Amino acid sequence: MSIVNDDRSIREMLAQARRIAVVGLSPDSNRPSHRVAKAMIEAGYDIVPVNPKQDKILGHKTFADLGSISDEISIVNVFRNPKHVPEIVNICIEKRIRNLWLQEGVIHQAAAEHAADHGIHVVMDRCMYKEFQRLLG
Repeated sequence: MSIVNDDRSIREMLAQARRIAVVGLSPDSNRPSHRVAKAMIEAGYDIVPVNPKQDKILGHKTFADLGSISDEISIVNVFRNPKHVPEIVNICIEKRIRNLWLQEGVIHQAAAEHAADHGIHVVMDRCMYKEFQRLLG
């Protein structure tokens, strides 16, 4: 697969996705992760919060880590410090998740390439909601 930069591939990824795991989703409505997840819920996506310190965010059951989610995930959307990306990539590989989205400012080239080498489509350093609005909104 590849590190995705073209509009057609991003549009396709967002159009086909149903369930998005949001790693690092904050319960604080002022945080970008919260605003993006809320907007994606309003756009019709099923959001799966990943935050070890919360039981529920935005009315959805929260998982302590990505590995704890048993249901199928369309995209993993990451709002974490880039140093956590290699571990997240390894879980995506293990769980055979096909799409990884690293939000604005979440840049880890080596981990992104590792994910791509294992058949994962990677979007890096872009806001999922901004791209959704631009391409499908």
